[in-house]
Amino acid sequence: MAKTASPKITYVTLFADETIHSKYEAALEKFEKQFGQRYPLHIGEDEVWSTIGEFTHQSPIDTSITVGTFQIGTREHAKLAIEAAKKAFPMWSTKSWQERIKIMNKAANLIDERKFDIAVAITYEVGKNRVEALAECWEAIDAIKFYSKNMEDKKGYIEKMDGGGPGEDCTVVSKPFGVWPVISPFNFPFMLANGMALGALLTGNTVILKPTIEAPLTGLMLYNVFKDAGVPAGAINYVTGPGPNFEAEFVSNRDVAGIAFTGSRDVGMRLYREFLTQQPYPKPMILEMGSKNPVLVTSSANISKAVEGTVRSAFGYGGQKCSATSRIYLQSGVRDKFLKALCERTEKIVVGDPREKEVFVGPVIKEGVVEKFTVALREAMEAGGKVLSGGKVLKTDKFGKGFYLSPTIITGLPSTHRLFKDELFMPLIVLNEFKTLEEAIAKVNDTEYGLTAGIFSEDPKEIQAFMNQVQFGVLYANRSGGATTGAWPGAQSFTGWNASGATGRGVCGPNYLLNFLRDQSQTLVS
Repeated sequence: MAKTASPKITYVTLFADETIHSKYEAALEKFEKQFGQRYPLHIGEDEVWSTIGEFTHQSPIDTSITVGTFQIGTREHAKLAIEAAKKAFPMWSTKSWQERIKIMNKAANLIDERKFDIAVAITYEVGKNRVEALAECWEAIDAIKFYSKNMEDKKGYIEKMDGGGPGEDCTVVSKPFGVWPVISPFNFPFMLANGMALGALLTGNTVILKPTIEAPLTGLMLYNVFKDAGVPAGAINYVTGPGPNFEAEFVSNRDVAGIAFTGSRDVGMRLYREFLTQQPYPKPMILEMGSKNPVLVTSSANISKAVEGTVRSAFGYGGQKCSATSRIYLQSGVRDKFLKALCERTEKIVVGDPREKEVFVGPVIKEGVVEKFTVALREAMEAGGKVLSGGKVLKTDKFGKGFYLSPTIITGLPSTHRLFKDELFMPLIVLNEFKTLEEAIAKVNDTEYGLTAGIFSEDPKEIQAFMNQVQFGVLYANRSGGATTGAWPGAQSFTGWNASGATGRGVCGPNYLLNFLRDQSQTLVS
């Protein structure tokens, strides 16, 4: 009899685990005693304090809360970190892959021990509710375990080959490139930083961890995990501050071997062009950028599944996921039934302080998102759109010191409207109709992006046509737990196509580590 796989911890299954709450709330109480602490950069073996100043990070939950005070790093700090990483590379890269796996697995154990403290930091820094913050920690643990096993199964990516001639003993050895800046985003400040840094470190590269300015403390907690697990000083470094302070050095310094970036398309493409033109020869760049993720609901769909999956994907973490559902295409026959059920479900969502147990949607990350939301609503109204639910900036006493938006559903816009094209990163979805599946798939593919897409249909032929024809890297069918969100290590390769990514080998998938390795063919003749 085949062995039954153990159930995975996911964003959905965590909702059923009541044991998390008392531990999370104890970690909340402990964390509040640490507000406002000052934190240095970590370059090589040194704690470094900036001579040009510091920045404070206010929580989007309540801007009167100062999470901490961090250093404003400079180009000179970037240069020093690159030098430290280059110095550490010979020692770290020549450790056996078995030794690096042991260190990574120890890191996974440390995350497990510290997960409630890390989750609370995620909540305060970027406004995630407790369940999504904890799930991010578990996902990081699973990613480390998955890639450690991947490395072990591949025997360190060392493979014996057939001889090319008499007496030849041929081996292909995959080797690291060198120094990698790892530039991480705010929306998964722990898991996505972990995925990129893990990929680089496990394969023998060295890392300069540059977390987003919106989540410097979470980045520091990841740095400490790797250091405490046994990654040597210099093999991982930690710098903070505005991205432009580091970019010029990262893209031009010849000791940088590759760059791993997750974030916006605009920043990613700027880094790509500058790295391409300022380096003396081609070097690898891992880009995971945004998307404009669609869901199709056909006449054969199970409406309750479609509604639940759409709500979770569109409004989970306030729509601030690169995989969030942001456009929906409805077959004419199910339009009214789906919209009625969708609005009813959306209006039950609890928006508020993500520290509270019952809250599903917390704040957006900053005031600029609120301003973009207001502009999007105005443009929709001017184009004849109609707000079916939401459409409000929440400014009562309960929300007054944070950045809160109501989950919003808009209909009545043509599929050519900007709101169907531009990634907004907010709790706002637009809906459009279709008559035939061919028409719907054409609308889905009418974008420069290509990260995640979903379909709800009970017709196997419709699902197969969707899987065959949609030009996105991550496809889901009938996923009530998240129509377009919730990729998990070892389950889905989170792979952006077209303007959503650069390599076609996504984090969480079986080929991701190859992004950080290059082949060396070794032939011995007897």
